Amino acid sequence: MAKEVKIFTTPSCVYCRMTKEFFKKNNIPYEEYNVAQDGKAREEMVQKSGQLGVPVTLVDGEIVVGFDQERLSKLLGVK
Repeated sequence: MAKEVKIFTTPSCVYCRMTKEFFKKNNIPYEEYNVAQDGKAREEMVQKSGQLGVPVTLVDGEIVVGFDQERLSKLLGVK
């Protein structure tokens, strides 16, 4: 069963792009929220992670801050 993946990003964020490339390479569907434009998403991100830095990724509610390929691979069950 597919996991629910949400990523909070900004357009200029290099690590956000790296995270999304990782998802594409591994065929991981995800929902993207641009916190530069979406105030509600920004509030949700800060509330869940306590951070203003992006990317913040939620994998079935588990928080990953930044591009942590090892942790994302483990949570998503990919090599």
